[in-house]
Amino acid sequence: MHRKLNLGSGKKRMADAVNVDLVPDTAPDVVHNLNIRPWPLPDGQFTHVFAHDVIEHLDDIVATMEEIHRVCEAGAVVEITVPHYSSGNAFTDPTHRHYFGRFSFSYFTGEHQFDFYSNARFKARVTNIVFQPTMVNKLVWRMANRWPEQYERRWAWIFPAWFLFAELEVVKPSLIQASTAVDVA
Repeated sequence: MHRKLNLGSGKKRMADAVNVDLVPDTAPDVVHNLNIRPWPLPDGQFTHVFAHDVIEHLDDIVATMEEIHRVCEAGAVVEITVPHYSSGNAFTDPTHRHYFGRFSFSYFTGEHQFDFYSNARFKARVTNIVFQPTMVNKLVWRMANRWPEQYERRWAWIFPAWFLFAELEVVKPSLIQASTAVDVA
């Protein structure tokens, strides 16, 4: 059984992964609508998840992140690419339902004040705002990733980004912690 998962595989099939897509014509290993949960995948199965250009198409981001968390083992790596909200493509594609900023995944890492929307936890390994490769964008890329709050607050509409790349690590409570938890009820 493959230990990698390729969500929304489309025409980007991976030979060493379980490929999941809604469209049967793309020949995925599993034909499934990712908006329907739970996904037909076992708990704690995967060590690596690829979610490239898929999450922005789904109905519920929180539920999607919780399903990714469920199907992964502790320490699994999750690679996500989504359009940055300043990208022209973010709004051009009529199938996009959500738009993302540099701190969107902080809701799942415990680094945001509203992290209580979900108990699924991830550790941020890498988060980059990515730009189309031009000479000017090389400088903008450095500044935007060094000072992302200032970039998104003041400069995103002048120097629009292309997409957001996030690499997360699945965090699950250890069995020792779970068994020693105190019941306060």
